[in-house]
Amino acid sequence: MSECVICGKQGEKHHIVYKSQGGLDIPVNYIFLCAYHHRSLEGPHKNREIDIKYKKLVQNKLISILKNDFYDMKEVAKILEINPMQARILSNEIKKYKLGYKKMDIIKRIMGGKLY
Repeated sequence: MSECVICGKQGEKHHIVYKSQGGLDIPVNYIFLCAYHHRSLEGPHKNREIDIKYKKLVQNKLISILKNDFYDMKEVAKILEINPMQARILSNEIKKYKLGYKKMDIIKRIMGGKLY
């Protein structure tokens, strides 16, 4: 397992955009947190400010790494380091235009259908 990004103790995977919110199991959508920083009052599950902070960090990271206005899914898969199956799941709910998938549609899908 990886270390908690806050304190360095043994961590567990935390989905920043929860699966119940439409979040995907892809590297950009998770960080490792120890049990305390994951589920305590100082963790994203019980502290809305921290939850939103992590979501904004992911959203801003996506905006910075997806530099073009349109992409094909092979490009997205390479940039996000996801496999073809994950790319297909990502593309299922996004409209494809002649030029490809819109950057902001991709980001919105990864963010569970909303922007922060």
